[in-house]
Amino acid sequence: QVQLVESGGGSVQPGGSLRLSCAASGYIFRVDTMSWYRQAPGKQRELVAVKASGGTTNYADSVKGRFTISRDNAKNTVYLQMNSLKPEDTAVYYCNMKTILNNYWGQGTQVTVSS
Repeated sequence: QVQLVESGGGSVQPGGSLRLSCAASGYIFRVDTMSWYRQAPGKQRELVAVKASGGTTNYADSVKGRFTISRDNAKNTVYLQMNSLKPEDTAVYYCNMKTILNNYWGQGTQVTVSS
């Protein structure tokens, strides 16, 4: 059984930084992409950043230049470094892993940006 466990969320003032981590465990076969999504209250879940196994990365326009996704393939862990945080970044952040067999989600971690 595959599990994704996120950590690193919390509260921060505008302009601050946080680093999210997502560790995958279990039988993991042929990972295509690892991604971060977020969902703010009353809004749909949206893609924040994605990193393919080949190294390609893509970001939502709203976070380009501020967020960086990275991956440690040996540890099956994906990170999201978030800098220059804004109040509109407040959301529950979810880790996602797509393999050739399935699509997995973490439980989510809350990020709150407020003064």
